[in-house]
Amino acid sequence: MHEHPPHDADLSRYDDWLAFLRALPREVPSLRVVVVNGSAVTGGWDEHSDLDVEAWCDGPAQETYDAVLARARDRFDVDHLWELPPTTWPAGRQCFVHLQHGAADLSRPTRLVDLVVFELPERLGIDTRRHGTPIVLHDPDGVLHLEHDDETELEAARRQAVEQTAARRQTGAWLVARALARGDLAEATSLHLRFAVEPLVRLLRIRHCPARHDFGLRYLRTDLPPGMAERVEALLPAPDLEDRARAAFAWQDELLEELSG
Repeated sequence: MHEHPPHDADLSRYDDWLAFLRALPREVPSLRVVVVNGSAVTGGWDEHSDLDVEAWCDGPAQETYDAVLARARDRFDVDHLWELPPTTWPAGRQCFVHLQHGAADLSRPTRLVDLVVFELPERLGIDTRRHGTPIVLHDPDGVLHLEHDDETELEAARRQAVEQTAARRQTGAWLVARALARGDLAEATSLHLRFAVEPLVRLLRIRHCPARHDFGLRYLRTDLPPGMAERVEALLPAPDLEDRARAAFAWQDELLEELSG
């Protein structure tokens, strides 16, 4: 079972933002809860990690989000902003705040904030198995509850994933093989990732870290047993894609036999 490390990440390059976030509810009273999560609390934090911030508010999320973003622009030299479409979250808004030019320039530590503001639900819970124990910057009323998500729903989703992977196995292998036989390398690459690698990783997650079964290809080194991420990476597209696809589907078969038993 996946275990999250204690809060030992060095967040000092974001000290100015952490201070800003702690003081922010005095200026934006609709903010009820503000936390840091992501790799800062689940593991894998390094000099190129962004700061993942989630906040919950009273009233419409858009109004509070706009107020928070306006103050961030006033206080910081924002080089670039990517706002996700309003339809991304039914009751929230999200953006990536770039605090330096050229985020892909990894010759220096990254300064980038992933900010999400949600409307406060009737009950606010965070499953620490899935998301780690958040660093709480603001929750004076004790609104946030650290509790597991509905295990019945999680188990149903995992069961459906296994069933669908088993049912799709032959069709997926045919699609990849056909694209390769036709010499359509771009199509074969896309299909290999979609039908061979991604379902394989879902099965591995169900086997080794079931609470995070739907986290995709991210965090493989922290979520899976040692050496398994490297085995997955050895199946990523390369000139010998036909052999890699065959190996990926064979590994799927092993896991499906184990998980369907």
